[in-house]
Amino acid sequence: MARIIDGTAIAREIRAEVAAHVAQLRAAGTVPGLAVVLVGADPASEVYVRSKTRACQEAGMHSRLLQLPAETTRDELFGTIDGLNADPGIHGVLVQLPLPPQLNAKEFLERVNPAKDVDGFHPTNVGRAFVGDPHGFVPATPAGIMELLRRERIETHGRHVVIVGRSLIVSKPLASLLMAPGANATVTLTHRHTVDLAQHTRMADILVVAVGKPGLITAEMVKPGATVIDVGVTRVDDASDPRGYVIRGDVEFDAVSAVAGAITPVPGGVGPMTIAMLLRNTMTAAQRTHDRAARRAKAGAR
Repeated sequence: MARIIDGTAIAREIRAEVAAHVAQLRAAGTVPGLAVVLVGADPASEVYVRSKTRACQEAGMHSRLLQLPAETTRDELFGTIDGLNADPGIHGVLVQLPLPPQLNAKEFLERVNPAKDVDGFHPTNVGRAFVGDPHGFVPATPAGIMELLRRERIETHGRHVVIVGRSLIVSKPLASLLMAPGANATVTLTHRHTVDLAQHTRMADILVVAVGKPGLITAEMVKPGATVIDVGVTRVDDASDPRGYVIRGDVEFDAVSAVAGAITPVPGGVGPMTIAMLLRNTMTAAQRTHDRAARRAKAGAR
């Protein structure tokens, strides 16, 4: 059976590291602040936002939730984002997706100041991630996957990584990170419409699946001994569960566990890492602000 990669335990380690760094920043006079903008009342988004704000508080950060009505206009949301961009006490700004249909998500993600875009979705940060510029922010999920591989000592150098998915949020930035100097992987980027997908997935030393289609990857599609990273999270109706639903990944976990060398569970794998890396990005944004203020103060004292 495959070794289970415990994302919950690794995320707990990272959050403890972040909390220690935040304590140092607070002692130096800077309290990292994260603002989350939620438009409407999508139940799944509300649950996710609550987990983000709670994680911030546990790490010693300041968190602010701005919940706007579903009828919010384009100009009103622009005004909210502009206010957060200008607020010196806010170092990270998130616009929670999805947005109501009258609002174009792309416009608002691009309105966030790249220096506060701790989700890493602004085109400036996407470009920086692509060229390996460390001054940008990498989206939390691919950053979390890289951290899982590093802390689990899963070698990427010279290995063949197959990614199933083509999103700008996970798959494309992850491909850039894996091909960068230091990781040095060979990457194949596929998606659910790839002809003979199994032919590609069976070649993977490391298989990453981020599609959102429960059970897409079966045991026959996995190379024996491969590392399998399941990013998919889908709520599936299940009358036998007290909640009325269960959470499923993109991988048939039980069957693939009998073939793979290591595997992430759903839940408890990549998910907890996403919030941990979001906290780390926010801490980094606050540290950069603190350092700029210190440099200005030093220059003014000359």
